[in-house]
Amino acid sequence: MKRTAEERPSIDGNGPPESKKRALSSEEAAARFRDGLFDPAEQQQYTDSYAKSSPYYHGVIHPLIEDSLLRSVREEIQKHLHFTEKETDIYKIFQSGDLANLDGLDDSSLSKLPSLLKLRDAMYSARFRGYLSSVTGSGKLSGKKTDMAINIYTEGCHLLCHDDVIGSRRVSYILYLTDPDTPWQAEWGGALRLYPTKTEKDAKGEDVKIPSPDFSLSIPPAFNQLSFFTVQPGESFHDVEEVYHHREGEDKSKKRVRMAISGWFHIPQEGEDGYEEGLEEKLAERSSLAQLQGRGDMYDLPQPQPVPWEEPEVQGKGKGKVEEQAEGNEFTESDLEFLVQYLAPSYLTPDIAEEMSDTFASESSLSLERFLNEKFASRVSAYIEEQERQKLPASAQEIKDQTEWTVAQPPHKHRYLYQQASSEDNSNPIKELLNVLFPSQPFRKWLALITGVDHLKSHNLLARRFRRGADYTLASGYDGEEPRLEFTLGLTPTTGWEKEAEEEEEDDDEDGSSAKPSEPKDKSNGEAAEHPAVGGYEIYMAGDEEEDDEEDEENADQVLGPKKKKADPAIYRASGDEDDGILFSTQAGWNRLSIVLRDNGTLKFVKYVSANAKGDRWDITGEIGVEFEDDDEDDEDDEDDEEMDDEDEDEE
Repeated sequence: MKRTAEERPSIDGNGPPESKKRALSSEEAAARFRDGLFDPAEQQQYTDSYAKSSPYYHGVIHPLIEDSLLRSVREEIQKHLHFTEKETDIYKIFQSGDLANLDGLDDSSLSKLPSLLKLRDAMYSARFRGYLSSVTGSGKLSGKKTDMAINIYTEGCHLLCHDDVIGSRRVSYILYLTDPDTPWQAEWGGALRLYPTKTEKDAKGEDVKIPSPDFSLSIPPAFNQLSFFTVQPGESFHDVEEVYHHREGEDKSKKRVRMAISGWFHIPQEGEDGYEEGLEEKLAERSSLAQLQGRGDMYDLPQPQPVPWEEPEVQGKGKGKVEEQAEGNEFTESDLEFLVQYLAPSYLTPDIAEEMSDTFASESSLSLERFLNEKFASRVSAYIEEQERQKLPASAQEIKDQTEWTVAQPPHKHRYLYQQASSEDNSNPIKELLNVLFPSQPFRKWLALITGVDHLKSHNLLARRFRRGADYTLASGYDGEEPRLEFTLGLTPTTGWEKEAEEEEEDDDEDGSSAKPSEPKDKSNGEAAEHPAVGGYEIYMAGDEEEDDEEDEENADQVLGPKKKKADPAIYRASGDEDDGILFSTQAGWNRLSIVLRDNGTLKFVKYVSANAKGDRWDITGEIGVEFEDDDEDDEDDEDDEEMDDEDEDEE
């Protein structure tokens, strides 16, 4: 929660509250910055550099603050502030509680941070705001609305691609507080990376900017360096590179700590010079969500390619044999002969199929271990391991030109390598699964049998590869009117993605397959509930709920998990709250099939894969369009059955 400065209580209780930002004179403010910063000639150099910068307007000032003051700020933060790890779909960082503008702290805490308060007052002073406004040419900046936080990135921490466009933000900034006596090395990561955009036409013929999946500029951190840029809707895309773990042989005794104060300068507020009535509302309409949602979707990759999944017709050819077919979803001998080439035999037995169906009816999800039979799985594993030994090209264009993969984009939604189904190519086991097994009628029948969903209308299939240190999907909702089936076959052969497996379940079959879904981990056991540091896990979360939605209440037992309160992916690991909105999660792993029935609004993402992972995350995923029978027809059938039973009783 962000508060205006006037809301903070007085520290000493006497006179004007210390919580109100002290208005500094021009000389007082200048004394807190390094000598020469406000020299007209130097200021002009920064202005000229900013105007020529690309891929969008940005600047770097180094150093910015008077050295002894910033060292004192760093010491106060290290000594008096507590940082909590927070992990979401878009970031993994350490944050210092409610410190958006220092007004969330109590009096005791504030009294221990005099240097930090001096820094805040200097940064938002009229002297520096005028300086920054002149350098950026972005317009006047508010001194009333301050917006700053302290974040720490250690090994594995990151912030994924976004454009910072929210409400009244005008200029974004990062002031680095890394170790002043041990210069930060670029190879440690933690850089601010800027993404170029390409202007395209939307469906209405209007310009829309699409960010590249590759960044074009990397700005490593340095103590007392200010990096800043003008917030531009649909253009100021950036991320923070992962802070990399120590490599083999490097000294691991000293942690890499990327500490920084980051925040925003806002447009003038009511009562301030430069205030424009209604401007904040106009900017809100141009925010990322409103400005980007739907407009550039036609340039998203991959584009959905749903294929109708119609039941085959029985056909005979001349004097030849009539192909064996069965009505509806009943299996034929040829169906089973086909499936046994790929699936573990136990998943084709009636008792296991019935057990899976019962579980899915209850949970709306399944997690099936050792799904592929050992013979085919060994082919898949050998192929993937060979692929990982070959170095991939660096850029998205090179990958498209030199390999069979395409890079998913735009990066503020997702980034990974993918292949879509193509019936003409079965040259490797991944393509055989993608083009032969999953689109087949036998698999459709099997999926209908174990989920109890008879009418499967279409399939949209992808093979995906999430590169370590690069790839992810951010939380997105599903807006279809009807729930749909989704499955993911995890094909990640490397280890280290999850805690060491416990002893095999007693009721596992001889070949190791299990029809039971993965049990949720006990949230009271902190260690067991923790996700591994390398990411790569897939999560379904509760989305927005419409109030008083009777239809949702009636269908609550048909879809994934129980209804929960509105969830924000930004808090699912923030505080250990038991009601974190997670409905279903699965780690990257080998030969594991997960199946869920996904409801309208349910969020889903694959967590960024750390560079510290032992390999890439591989999977094949499918979205299955379904059609549910009309409940009224079912009720009529039930009534007819009851009438027939009554008639039979009367006859007796």
